[in-house]
Amino acid sequence: MARRSPLLFAWALCGTLDIVYAMVWSLLAGGTVGGMLRGVAKGPFGDGAGGWGVGGALAGLATHYAIMGAMVAFWFFAVRRMPALRQPWWLTGTLYGFGLYLVMNAIVLPLRFGAPFPPADLVKGLVALFPHIVFIGLPLAWLTRKDAY
Repeated sequence: MARRSPLLFAWALCGTLDIVYAMVWSLLAGGTVGGMLRGVAKGPFGDGAGGWGVGGALAGLATHYAIMGAMVAFWFFAVRRMPALRQPWWLTGTLYGFGLYLVMNAIVLPLRFGAPFPPADLVKGLVALFPHIVFIGLPLAWLTRKDAY
């Protein structure tokens, strides 16, 4: 029987939790899932990706999972070299999620889109912070909390 890859499982889990969260928030804000995904595609593919229709949405989904792959791989790399990151898992996961939030919202988004940091709207800031901690940092830390993962 084939052994499952913890890294691939974590990538699929965190990526799916995060994108479903983004989809729900897009709909609640009056947008569309396709529009949100095309917005993600604009990051690496430029503003023209917003007019790509289904192709732009698929490019956005691929971009999301590529970014998530980097986030998950970095955690696995770090936790293997620094076993202290495993305990207490809830603290290290929260800190990692907060760090991811800072990288995305204080560096990546301002450089690419000119997004302000810190955000003028505190609620929007918390909406962006929540999934980085709850759907990425905490699951990663919980999945790698023991030596054998």
